[in-house]
Amino acid sequence: MSRSGGKARRPDPAAEARQAGLDAVNQHVAFRYLSWRSVLDEHHDHVPADGWAVVSSAGTVYLHPRRHGSPGEWAWAVAHALLHLGMGHAPDAKGAAARPQAGVARAAAQCVVANRFLAGLNLGQPPLPLPAVLPDGDEDGLAVQWAEHGVPAQFQDCGSGGSAVDVLLAAGYGWPDPVDWQAQFAAGLTDAVAEAIEEAGGSSRWNADGSRRRKPQWERALGWFVSHYPLLGAVASGMTIVADRALAQQWDISVAAVNASAGEIYINPLVSLTEDEWRFVLAHEMLHAALRHADRCGMRDPYLYNVACDYVINQWLIEMRVGAMPYGSLYDARLAGLSAEEVYDRIAGDLRRLRRLSTMRGKGRPDVLGDPLPRPGETGRGVELDDFYRRALLTGLSYHQSEERGLLPSGLVQEIRALEHPALPWDAQLARWFDEWVPAREPIRTFARPPRRQASTPDIPRAGRYLPDEPVPSCTFGVVLDTSASMPTKLLGKALGAIASYALARDVAAARVVFCDAAAYDAGYIPVAEIAGRVQVKGRGGTVLQPGVNLLQTADDFPDTAPILIITDGACDVLAVRREHAYLVPRGARLPFTPRGPVFEFR
Repeated sequence: MSRSGGKARRPDPAAEARQAGLDAVNQHVAFRYLSWRSVLDEHHDHVPADGWAVVSSAGTVYLHPRRHGSPGEWAWAVAHALLHLGMGHAPDAKGAAARPQAGVARAAAQCVVANRFLAGLNLGQPPLPLPAVLPDGDEDGLAVQWAEHGVPAQFQDCGSGGSAVDVLLAAGYGWPDPVDWQAQFAAGLTDAVAEAIEEAGGSSRWNADGSRRRKPQWERALGWFVSHYPLLGAVASGMTIVADRALAQQWDISVAAVNASAGEIYINPLVSLTEDEWRFVLAHEMLHAALRHADRCGMRDPYLYNVACDYVINQWLIEMRVGAMPYGSLYDARLAGLSAEEVYDRIAGDLRRLRRLSTMRGKGRPDVLGDPLPRPGETGRGVELDDFYRRALLTGLSYHQSEERGLLPSGLVQEIRALEHPALPWDAQLARWFDEWVPAREPIRTFARPPRRQASTPDIPRAGRYLPDEPVPSCTFGVVLDTSASMPTKLLGKALGAIASYALARDVAAARVVFCDAAAYDAGYIPVAEIAGRVQVKGRGGTVLQPGVNLLQTADDFPDTAPILIITDGACDVLAVRREHAYLVPRGARLPFTPRGPVFEFR
């Protein structure tokens, strides 16, 4: 509970008793989120002379500035005022049309309901005489009964506000957005029930000083997905939360970040969020990982693509009502229904504004990490989890729909369904490109060969087939090979091996190879079987590929219809290619220009 107004005064016994009562409320699990969101004001005369505390619909609790009482009495008065917020006795906290001020009968009924709840919590002691037995019935029933027959004398002025109403109508809100006080109270009650179950089952843990140690909110939020939300339950079971304060500070993680290959969500344990907000944050990061946003970025700007994915994911989570979106998260209702790629195309025009937007990791930093964060004494797990995420989401979707756990955004369902048919690996995509642009020698049918006969129709001659001996001029291709020092040798050999195997499958006798670093080296036509085995790399200097491309485009012995395959790590010059071509780059590499031909990422 934060403070506002007035200057600090010297401690006195009355102030110490009041503070002890406030501490008791703040430490009670049922009031955890209500007290954290509300604002305390001890220096305004909104409370009548016979009252203790009143609360505004904006979430400000006003205390009587000159009242003397015991810690138990203050705890009861403040808890009573907060219960009016949590039980929905204030006007609509979500910003809808405000309800009128409660009448005498309804205000008395609200106080009775709050007192009955407080008696069950055994928190503090009332500073005014209350009946030993409180009437049964809900607020509406008591209000109707007392409006007709009058409020019994023993239930008049039984609230924390004395002779005045306990709830004041406020013109505005104390937070940038309206607070759903009932949801905050429900979250506190959920935590209280969980603690009671743990204690009854003997599973609670205790600190050295005898106080009970509870799981942190983010661990409870992650466990909620496993037990209550089947769509992401399987994904959550395979994720690990790394709550390391030093790691979060070192890598500038404001709230959270995720690495899909390691199956780790890195959080900042110092950030103050409710359990509902942690659910939203963890679901956000799990969807980043499960939908493989780090791999789908391609040649786009990683940070801007991360921002686009954030807009899409947050819209889905709001529609699914998973947790509560933390203040400041990326959300724009105008982008609803769009894919991450469509959002990227829309937002990429205003780069200056977008660089100031904040992901879950922080301003200007993507929360989708390319590599696991190193930690002292540990090594990154580097495990490929494509199959795990695909099975987890598909299984979760099946359970979610079979158990009728609620509707899901159509865009999310489409993306999950697309995982049933994963994208072709790079070598299969390269093979398709060869099939399209490198024609194979087609067999020729002719009656010049000895006729073929069938036993059933021996009198009917049929044409024979054979491959022509003369080479087909267009049955070749060119390779512009980046041989600079930055090219990974192992991956280069893998790429050349794949090219050789597909060329042999297309009956390509030879390919024209040009090595490029600081200059272009024409190796001429090389048998495809020797491309991967006996090719000697000529240079290891800088990377200038345009001369090699020009050499092939102007060579008299290179067919005009033959395509060019450019193999580079992206650290090259801007290329202009005037014929059919494709790029083969290591995974994660980025070309310094917008490619016109297809780009295959090999690994």
